[in-house]
Amino acid sequence: MKRVAAKLSRRLDTQKKREILFSRFPPGQVPEAADLLTGLENLDAVPETEKRAVAVAYDLTDYTYRGLEEGLVDQGFHLDNTLMSKLMRALIYYVEETQLHNLEAPERPLKSSSKAYAQAWERHPHGDHDETPPEWREYK
Repeated sequence: MKRVAAKLSRRLDTQKKREILFSRFPPGQVPEAADLLTGLENLDAVPETEKRAVAVAYDLTDYTYRGLEEGLVDQGFHLDNTLMSKLMRALIYYVEETQLHNLEAPERPLKSSSKAYAQAWERHPHGDHDETPPEWREYK
């Protein structure tokens, strides 16, 4: 039951809601970009003109934030390049790349790997393992 819940939570975590911010110039980019993005399958795009942004909702297995932004830049749109936007962009890129990498990684069964460690521990001698000769330990 826990494995099913873990797989479901992995799938649910791939749903992303982000904002793509645009520069002030040229004006009128937001509605055009929203129209362009609305045409993509499995992607919701809502223009937020007062913020100079397009709110997007997508599944990480279909799109990435980097891919969406690079596609818009290729189409001639100008994104916001303030320091804060660049930092947030880099963080989102990193998080999404890491999440995609982790989704591709196979699940490691914890029981079988911990069993190997338990067997190694059982074979390891326990107790006082002071290698000092007894006559040196009792020297007064």
